[in-house]
Amino acid sequence: MSDLDAAVRLNCTTMNRRAFLQKSALAGTATALSAKSYAQVAGANERVRVGMIGFGLIGRIHTRSFHGLKDSCQVVAVSDCFAPRMDACVELVGGGCAKMPDFRRMLERKDVDAVVISTGDHWHGLQTMMACDAGKDVFVEKPLHLFVREGEWMQKVAARTKRVVQVGTQQRSAAHYHKAKELLRGGAIGDVVSVQCNFFRNVMPGIGSPPDGDPPAGLDWDMLLGPAPQRRYNPNRALYHFRWFWDYSGGQMTNLGHHSLDIVHWIFDIEAPKAVSSSGGRYFLKDNGEVPDTQDAIIEYPKFNAIVQFRECAAGAGATAMGALTFMGTKGTMTLGRDGFEIIPDKKIEPVNAFAHIIGGHPVGGPQPAPEPEGDFWCEKAEDKSGDWKQQYIEHAKNFLDCVKSRKTPHSDLASSHWVSTTCHLANISACTGRKVVWDAAANDIRDDKEASAMLTRPYRAPWDAELKALIG
Repeated sequence: MSDLDAAVRLNCTTMNRRAFLQKSALAGTATALSAKSYAQVAGANERVRVGMIGFGLIGRIHTRSFHGLKDSCQVVAVSDCFAPRMDACVELVGGGCAKMPDFRRMLERKDVDAVVISTGDHWHGLQTMMACDAGKDVFVEKPLHLFVREGEWMQKVAARTKRVVQVGTQQRSAAHYHKAKELLRGGAIGDVVSVQCNFFRNVMPGIGSPPDGDPPAGLDWDMLLGPAPQRRYNPNRALYHFRWFWDYSGGQMTNLGHHSLDIVHWIFDIEAPKAVSSSGGRYFLKDNGEVPDTQDAIIEYPKFNAIVQFRECAAGAGATAMGALTFMGTKGTMTLGRDGFEIIPDKKIEPVNAFAHIIGGHPVGGPQPAPEPEGDFWCEKAEDKSGDWKQQYIEHAKNFLDCVKSRKTPHSDLASSHWVSTTCHLANISACTGRKVVWDAAANDIRDDKEASAMLTRPYRAPWDAELKALIG
């Protein structure tokens, strides 16, 4: 077994940093399709012709959303490495949708104006760059990238080709999130001093440990792997379960954690954090997965800290709804989730010392009772429970299509989303090294930690390394 093979089988109980590091050597570089001028969408009254790249769980949701916007767009093509999924997509849209197992054929077509990328995380960066270079606007799922430097390449290519790129963080298109943003930035709960987000679920005992074998009929395993390292087929590495392996994902920190931190960055216009401390491991799930089932992170921002917690081995009964955020302020607290938000005011209470003073080992004065609050509060109570998670996907698709036509910046733009993904990656790097990582904004690098800094990039497997080289030089 090679060193790389051994590394990828890391036991996340110890979060083996050497394994992570072996995946993060300087990235190789890479032939792409020549850039094409964007000329298909001539005016606001024309329908955008959309191709779907990836038709799994989220791809199906996006296809349904875009297909429902018939006045604005038409789903004309689908690409997936698993043939039955393409059949399912054609059935969903009612025909008139070309099937292309190789997404590169879709990028060559002049009757495709934009693509929706819902593949594994390891494909997001390269497919976005290739689509931009081919003259397509892009709607790409989160996390934006698999490693930090990939996000920088994506911005470079998108800027060169003048493409519109929307990231699939649909909460930014929900009306109640915009209202919450307005309230928080306007001081509705005072100064925000802390943010907490958690997501708990119990998937014990795990996904099992099936043996390697041959891929099922209709699955192009080599295309599924794409730029990731060559591996033998394993059922748990394919389709949805890819998320539990470092080759293709950063686990729940870059999955659900990205959604939560995205709102924090968006509301307060934050780029990189100052520092991140994280720990965790795969402690309880008994399977061949690699990423943590338990992880905690403290994200240090310029004016407050965010605490991220997730568990895949406990449902957290009584905890805040999965993915909900709690903003603690000097005047009150706001809870914010996909269903809505609520502001709970703090009561004004005189800072009376309710305990006896200790002088010379003896209590003096005895305990002093705290005064009864008189109903005077620091802020106003507020509530909005209008959130509809299905409608949020539709509104996000609408925003993208509007921007394809207007050439305006979409709600979930490439630059701000890059910093959200970067923050999630820094949390994983901290957990894998067992050290706090400090971000040096001036150097655009992790400060004084060569091992951690090396984890900001990874190599692409051939022939995809050649595609990258052609794109970024």
